[in-house]
Amino acid sequence: MILARVTCLVAGLMTAPAMAWAAPVLMISVDGLRPADVLEADKRGIKIPTLSGLAAQGAFATGVRNALPTVTYPNHTTLITGVWPAKHGIANNPTFDPLQQNMAGWYWYARDIKVPTLWDAVHRSGGTVASLSWPVSVGATAIDYNVPEYWRARIAEDMKLVRALSTPGLVDMLEHSTGLTLAQADGDSVAGDVGRTRFTAALIAAKHPTFTTVHLRALDHVEHESGPGSRQAIAALQELDGAIGRLIAEARKAQPDLVVAIVSDHGFAPVEHDVNLIASFVQAGLITLDADKKKAAAWDAEPWGGASVAVVLARPGDAALKAKVGALLSRLAANPELGIAQVADGKGIAAMGGTPLASFWVDFKPGYQMGQNPTAPMLSPGSVKGTHGYFPTHPEMRASLFLSGPGVKKGSLGEVDMRDIAPTLAKIMKVSLPSADGKPLL
Repeated sequence: MILARVTCLVAGLMTAPAMAWAAPVLMISVDGLRPADVLEADKRGIKIPTLSGLAAQGAFATGVRNALPTVTYPNHTTLITGVWPAKHGIANNPTFDPLQQNMAGWYWYARDIKVPTLWDAVHRSGGTVASLSWPVSVGATAIDYNVPEYWRARIAEDMKLVRALSTPGLVDMLEHSTGLTLAQADGDSVAGDVGRTRFTAALIAAKHPTFTTVHLRALDHVEHESGPGSRQAIAALQELDGAIGRLIAEARKAQPDLVVAIVSDHGFAPVEHDVNLIASFVQAGLITLDADKKKAAAWDAEPWGGASVAVVLARPGDAALKAKVGALLSRLAANPELGIAQVADGKGIAAMGGTPLASFWVDFKPGYQMGQNPTAPMLSPGSVKGTHGYFPTHPEMRASLFLSGPGVKKGSLGEVDMRDIAPTLAKIMKVSLPSADGKPLL
């Protein structure tokens, strides 16, 4: 009888999911975190003992080469899929909407992701998945405990939307555990990020997930408003560092073998000029404005983006239209005052993994970005102090990666490809993600 029980136990262990021996992972995205702000923190006068300690004690990248365009949603999706936007389908932050019918809607919905994610891989292997405010997570069926990133009106009423889209009962549990309201753990402020870390700690303590993803948004917001490296940006990063430290400490009480991955989606560059490309498209007859001259009523070619600009054609197979747009972009690029670094065609876009929706892609030099007012002057002062979105070839756009935990070898990984991060975390959790184009770094 004893021998039979032992035999059954061994057989059960042999058939159990690989997750039974895997380390849990907490992936914290600090939106807009520049790697040098951590690796050169002392030199820059930035007091971030948590992030600096993770870099000193674990593995780190000197920079992460990221996706085209270097904006939040495409890169966060690359972080959890290991493929570029051309494959995963999240082409930009906002959806392409030339007639503005989607009311400034973004790629919020997980069903738009065309390839398997780390959430899917963990869930499929029998693990538990948790996520708070991760981009493109609305309706993600593989996330067991989900408070997705979503807004519409950017007013308090949006909290009802987020609560309705979250896992039933989860927000109530987190509010009760932390004493915070959902509104105090949402939004783009530093206080909202701090609240979100408290929600995350409470969720890990209660549910012990195998894989947790959390997106901290405030640093990006401050860098846009005040500029990268500004006094305000440094203050925000220092406050977030303290909150991240408290989150990691609480998480490791619940999961002592936890591996922490600090990531970011992009770097940042200062902005001085807005360049009104849309006006040139209107003047060339490629865009017809409505009666109020505030938006397109009809279009043949539409710029889509900011610091780099995808140009989408209404009829991609129309050779005459493509030639007309190509000639316009060549004339604009020849004007040095406009700060255009280069114009990529379809072949160049494909080489960078950008969406095939674009027939051309205009990259500005750092310091320039596209303005959004179709009636504004061609060149005007920058509407923000800092931005991102340039081609990933610009070193200023490099993202961050810091890994720490049991089994993570200390030292520099050098510069890495963002597509390698998902396979690396899959290996740590001992799950399979064969659709990824990257390779494990450890």
